[in-house]
Amino acid sequence: MATQTTRKIVHVDEEKCDGCGLCAPNCAEGAIKIINGKAKLLAENLCDGLGACLGHCPQGAIHIEEHPADDFDEHAVQQHLNQQQAPGAPFTLTPSLSSLMPHPSPIAHTGCPGSGIRLLQPKPAPPASATPSTQRPSQLGQWPVQLALVPVAGPIWENADVLIAADCVPFAYPEFHEQMLAGKTLAIACPKLDDIEPYIQKLATIFANNPIQSITVAHMEVPCCTGIVRIVHAALTLSGRTDLPVRDITIGIDGTLHTAS
Repeated sequence: MATQTTRKIVHVDEEKCDGCGLCAPNCAEGAIKIINGKAKLLAENLCDGLGACLGHCPQGAIHIEEHPADDFDEHAVQQHLNQQQAPGAPFTLTPSLSSLMPHPSPIAHTGCPGSGIRLLQPKPAPPASATPSTQRPSQLGQWPVQLALVPVAGPIWENADVLIAADCVPFAYPEFHEQMLAGKTLAIACPKLDDIEPYIQKLATIFANNPIQSITVAHMEVPCCTGIVRIVHAALTLSGRTDLPVRDITIGIDGTLHTAS
């Protein structure tokens, strides 16, 4: 039998909720689901009370309350996520999908926020008559580009400005070559699916032994993608380089430049 303690837990104001579904993919525990056009907390023991979903509600319908509730149960969360991810588990389109355009529109999803399927509405490409007759030149300055394959030494690192990009960034950002890649040595990786420990060691070796001038880190807005920033900083610490400036760029799923610092 579940035990209760007074703790913080998510509350959904159904009068304010319009069922947009933006909160659901941002709950890593899968505790929120759109049911009959409204966001619902499926069970108290699935909610950790941290409120990762709060900033994704455009109606302000979600907030944190403190009251007696079932204890958060990590085992129950894992069982719940396993059921949601089982083969054949259905995905259902949120009722108000059309109201979300042209913003990213989610399909009801629980689990990792970065894995939620979203339908985008890109702007139409200009007609062929409006585009230059010559192909835009690539700004790629070396090959290979995958972090596991790039060498740890050589001319590509000599006085280099280095771009370390999550591998979804070039697909999402339309001006990647001209505005981000030009003049830089590129290494790409996926901080979610790849084994990151070898990356930290390899980058530390590259940073420590080459006259690199700067580092730019580019990643998607989804939480798991920010892991590439942690990889770079861990490698810098390991390398002992304290002189390298690091620029952090976030790209939205809709292809917009969100932040650059």
